[in-house]
Amino acid sequence: MCGLAGVFGGVPLTQERCEAVLKSMAHRGPDAAASWSGSLAGVPLTLAHTRLSILDPQERSDQPFVRDGLVLAYNGEIYNFEEIRQELEGLGHRFETRGDTEVILEAYRAWGTAATKRFEGMWALALADLNRGVLWLSRDRFGEKTLYVTREQGAFYFASETQALWQLLGRRRAPNKTQILRYLVNGYKSLGKGREGFYEDVFEIPPSTSLILETPEHQTEERYWELCYVPQGMSQGEAEEQAAELLAKSIKLRLRSDVPLAFCLSGGIDSSTLVSMAAKRFGCEVHAYSVYDSDERYDESENAERVVAELGCRHRIARTSTQDFRERLTQLITARDQPFATLSFYLVSFLAERIKQDGFKVALTGNGADELFTGYYDHFNFWLASLPETADIDARVMEWKESYGRFVRNPVLRDPLAFRKDPSRRDHIYLNRDLFNSVLRQPFDEDFYEQTYGDNLLHSRMLNEIRHEALPPQLRENDLVFMQYSIENRTPYLDRSLAEFLFSVPLEHLIVNGYPKWLLRAAGEGLYSDKIRLDKQKRGFNAPITALFDLSNAENRDWLLEDGPLFDIVDRKQLSRMLEAPDDRNSVSKFLFNLLNSKIFLEAQRAT
Repeated sequence: MCGLAGVFGGVPLTQERCEAVLKSMAHRGPDAAASWSGSLAGVPLTLAHTRLSILDPQERSDQPFVRDGLVLAYNGEIYNFEEIRQELEGLGHRFETRGDTEVILEAYRAWGTAATKRFEGMWALALADLNRGVLWLSRDRFGEKTLYVTREQGAFYFASETQALWQLLGRRRAPNKTQILRYLVNGYKSLGKGREGFYEDVFEIPPSTSLILETPEHQTEERYWELCYVPQGMSQGEAEEQAAELLAKSIKLRLRSDVPLAFCLSGGIDSSTLVSMAAKRFGCEVHAYSVYDSDERYDESENAERVVAELGCRHRIARTSTQDFRERLTQLITARDQPFATLSFYLVSFLAERIKQDGFKVALTGNGADELFTGYYDHFNFWLASLPETADIDARVMEWKESYGRFVRNPVLRDPLAFRKDPSRRDHIYLNRDLFNSVLRQPFDEDFYEQTYGDNLLHSRMLNEIRHEALPPQLRENDLVFMQYSIENRTPYLDRSLAEFLFSVPLEHLIVNGYPKWLLRAAGEGLYSDKIRLDKQKRGFNAPITALFDLSNAENRDWLLEDGPLFDIVDRKQLSRMLEAPDDRNSVSKFLFNLLNSKIFLEAQRAT
C-alpha cells in the first residue's frame, strides 16, 4: 500500500516540486520515497511514489520500478501474485524480487492491459511503456484504491490524494459547491453517483477501468469488468458450500504478507466470520482490534468479547472520545483534504490510530459484506418485492417481523411490502431532504435517480449500491482513514470470484427463515457462537452527533454559527432555529455531522 502521483506533459517538474509531492504522500508510504522523470513519446513525464512495505520489503522492490523500457508506480496489493508469477515463469519471464510489483510489470509485458483480468486484489497504478509511447492508468474492480485525475494547460495530472495533486499543480483547486450541497441534502450515498468530487475539475477514475494515454490531451477508456446478476440453477446446500469455499479462498489470499496482520473485530457476523475463519481454518495468529462507543444502540462489545474468548486471541480496544472533538475533526479533515462521508469513519479513525500505535501496517476489515450478502434493511423489503407470485409471501412477511422488522426505524421500510406495492419507490434513501433544504440559502433540487440493471429488483438495487451509492464512498473513506495512519486496509469480501458467484445464486437462497445474509451465516457455522451468527439485529457502527458534540453548549453553538464560508450556502437564521429545536432522528444527526464537516472543510480551503 503506497502513494502514487504523476504528471504527463507540461513543464518538467523541478526537484523541489518533486520533493513536495513526496512529502505530501509520506503518510501513505513512510518506508521509501522516490521519483522518476523522463519523456514518453517526447513529452515530459514524472512518476512519484511513496512506499508502505508489505510484500518483499526490500529495497529491490521500491518504486518507481524501472526495467527494460517500463516504469511502474503502483498502490495496492495483487494477492494472487505468486500464481501469476508461476504462469509468467512458464512463459520465460525471470524475476529478481519476491513481491507483486515486478509481477505487475511483467504481466503487462506479457498481456498488455488485459493483465487486469488475471489480477485478484486492489490497485491504482500508472505504468509508462517507453517503447510504445503509452501511459496506462488502472483502478481495481471495486474501487478500493483511489486515483484522482485532472488536466491543466495541456498536462495530465494524477495522484492517490488531492494533497499530492496540489503539489503537482502548484496550487489548489476551488471547492466544488455543488458536491457540498449534494452531501448536505442527499447524504453520502449521493457522492458516488458521478465522477465529480469535492473540488472543481478533479475526478476519480472509475472502478474496473483503465485509461490509455498516448498524449496528455486524449485518452482511451476501457472498462475491463462488469458485475451482473446471472442466476444459475443450484440447491441451497450447493449455494452454501460454494459461498463458504470461495470466501475461504479469498481470506487465504489476503493473509499473504511479510509483516504481521491486524484484524478489525466489531462483533457482527461480517468481522466475526472473517476473524474466526482466519484463525480456525488457516491457523492465523489473530491480533483483534475493536472500537467501542458508549451508545448502547451500536454496542457490540459483548459479541466481540465472546469471539475473542472462543478464539483465545489477542484483543486490543480503542475507545471513542468526546474530548477535543472539534480539534480532532478539524485536524483529520485538513489532513485528508475532504469531509468525512459519515460519522462512522470518524469513529474508525480511533481504531486506525490504535492499530498504528501497536506497529501494524495491515488491517483486515469486513467491508463489502452488506453489499454482496444482502445485509441492509431495505434488502429484505426488495427481496420480498422480487419473490414470484407463487412464493408464500405471508410467511415471508412473518419472518421479516421476527427479523429486521423488529429493529428498522426508517418509516418507509417499516412496511415490509413497500416495494412490492410500488417497485419504483425510493424515498427511504434521501430521507428528510426537504427539511435539510430549508436550512440552505437556495434549495438543492437533485432528485434520487438510479440505473436499471436487469429485471430483478433486488439485484438491480444492490448493483446501484455497489457501483454508485454505498460502496464507492465507503471504500474511499477506508483508504483515507487507514492510510492517514500508514495502514493498509484489506477487504476479503471484495473478491471477484466470490462476488460473481453471489450474483449467480437464485433469489430464494439469499434470505432463509428470516435470516438476511444467510450464505454468510452458513459459512460461519461451527466457527463461532451461534448467539452471534444467528443474531437477526443489524447494528452497524455509528453514534448520534450529540454524543460527540453538545449542541446545548453555548460555546459550541457560537462556534458553529460564527461567520464563515459555510454561510455562503447555509441560512444562519434557519440553522439557528434547527439547533433550538433538537431532533433526535438519525437522518438529522447525519445532517448535522455533515454540516460540521462542511464548515471545517470550507474554512480550511479559505485558510490555504
